[in-house]
Amino acid sequence: MMVARTLSVALLGMSGAVVEVEAHIADAIPGFQLIGLPDAALSDAKDRVRAAAANDGCALPAKKIVVNLSPASLPKQGSTYDLAIAVAVLAAEGVIPASAIGAVVHLGELSLDGRVRPMQGALPAIVAARAAGYRRFVVPAGNAAEALLVPDVEIVTVASLRQTLIHHGAVLEPTSVDPLTLPVAPAPPAPDGDLADVVGNADAVEALVVAAAGGHHLLMLGPPGAGKTMLAQRLPALLPDLDAEQSLVVTSVSSLAGRPLNGLITRPPLESPHHTSSAAALVGGGSKVIRPGAAARAAHGILFLDEAPEFPSSVLDALRQPLESGTIVIHRASATARFPGRFQLVLAANPCPCGQYGAGDVPCTCSPLSRRRYLGRLSGPLLDRVDLQLRVNRVTTSAVRMTDDDLPRTTTASARARVENARAVARARLSATPWKTNAEVPGSWLRSRPRRLPPATSGPIDRALERGTLTMRGYDRVLRVAWTLADLDAVPSPAPDHVGWALFLRKSVSA
Repeated sequence: MMVARTLSVALLGMSGAVVEVEAHIADAIPGFQLIGLPDAALSDAKDRVRAAAANDGCALPAKKIVVNLSPASLPKQGSTYDLAIAVAVLAAEGVIPASAIGAVVHLGELSLDGRVRPMQGALPAIVAARAAGYRRFVVPAGNAAEALLVPDVEIVTVASLRQTLIHHGAVLEPTSVDPLTLPVAPAPPAPDGDLADVVGNADAVEALVVAAAGGHHLLMLGPPGAGKTMLAQRLPALLPDLDAEQSLVVTSVSSLAGRPLNGLITRPPLESPHHTSSAAALVGGGSKVIRPGAAARAAHGILFLDEAPEFPSSVLDALRQPLESGTIVIHRASATARFPGRFQLVLAANPCPCGQYGAGDVPCTCSPLSRRRYLGRLSGPLLDRVDLQLRVNRVTTSAVRMTDDDLPRTTTASARARVENARAVARARLSATPWKTNAEVPGSWLRSRPRRLPPATSGPIDRALERGTLTMRGYDRVLRVAWTLADLDAVPSPAPDHVGWALFLRKSVSA
């Protein structure tokens, strides 16, 4: 009886479990049995492994082979166990020492000619195994760029099964092969215009700066042509670069989504799904392999939903839990997957189906009932989680004719400098806490001493709460915006003007 063991990783969402791949070879009727809850793609591994080994000059023995993926109760999906299965079987046969592979994590799919194909999710798989205490990895050469992003681990990249066996001590003649690689990642897109291109709508520009400074969610309501999409497209350029932890998360999600990588992603992502998207496309899902949706791919960046009322209400309401908790949890009968859900939601909406309600220059043809039904697709619980709700008006002729000398416009560079200064102030205040932006701070922390605002300062929101025009969640969100306004002005705490302006930014749509 001959048994050998090595390791691989079962990914479920952004988390992963280390899987022990055990191979047993017996002198019995030849066959290859794979056990341990494999899916259809993984069940085919026995044929891929046998063909790859034969074509790479290290054929599997004509004996009874049993491969167990442990823990057996954990569902395994995909073809990335191929390399680990082949190595374990050949170690059980004695081609390589079993002791050489016991603590090594092998990742990669085998092609029929013995080459190792790159995999989706190599980065989160390595991160998960490192968190479990493993430090030695063998990965496909096509995943080298992302694998080398993980610190404090030993990475060996291989192009073929033969190279892997030689690395582990097999006495084989080296051969040169062309490694299989992923498509080259496109260059990051240049920033879409400058904030100075925005004509008029000074309140909307200032709201954009506030949203960027505090990481607040934003709703812009206005007629077509008011500049809602133009404003949203300029928000990413206002955000500072990602820190090391955020970069690793964003790059891991991109790897899991199957996107080619050139290195660590350092700029906040922007996702703008179409309004025909399903809930699975927006938050993530899948019948077999659970993949991240647009909201997860927008982690630490921006999720922009243009024409928000055109999305199905059930799809929009799927965002309510991630907006509150900062985590996307997808439940299936056999497993639960988690993805990062700390993103900045930006909604753009017309005020009615024809879009002209409140425009002034063009009459609205919609009935009051149709207007209520249209905006009713944005549910109250969803809007209650949006910090800034701003009405954007159509630009007038006088605003178009103004020159920079008449009214200097805010540029992206100057606005980003204000945002970075405000975030530095917030980081200093929150340095002893797990939060980084005002949007993440719980209301109970802001309402506790010594941060509790005096009644003379918090009077406007206190009265709004008493009258029922502001919920307790809305009260806390106005407080967060007020602190962001204070950070932009570089003052130690909000003044009455900051609270009043924050309340206006919260209630201007419904006013």
